Amino acid sequence: MFTDTTTIRVRYAETDQMGVVYHSHYLVYFEVARGDAVRHSGLTYADLEKKGVIMPIVEINCRYLRPARYDNLLTIKTFLKEMPTDHKITFHHEVYNEQNELLTTAKVILYFMDAPKMKPVKMPEVWAKKLEAYFNSPA
Repeated sequence: MFTDTTTIRVRYAETDQMGVVYHSHYLVYFEVARGDAVRHSGLTYADLEKKGVIMPIVEINCRYLRPARYDNLLTIKTFLKEMPTDHKITFHHEVYNEQNELLTTAKVILYFMDAPKMKPVKMPEVWAKKLEAYFNSPA
């Protein structure tokens, strides 16, 4: 399993009239965390795009358990629980506050797509090789 951690401080503009993070801002938090996770695995989204592969989101499932508020420092844990074997990759996210309380969980599915043709393709081999170590090592 591949895991990564990102921290984000809640900005005032991300809160609603109730003083909590507006639900759609979590999607941006997840995007930041996925970008960091890809980078920490040894590649970047830009590297993949240079190879003609894009990764559109095709599904998001989100569960809001507790509110995050202005100026909270959030920790976003990102997991790849299984090695992609076809044209899709599933990221799992967990958002925690400074008291280590679980606030939000999400599952985000993206497809690997050939950019010019807009057709699904398998995970690029260059990234698969970088991730193999996380899935082939003993638990």
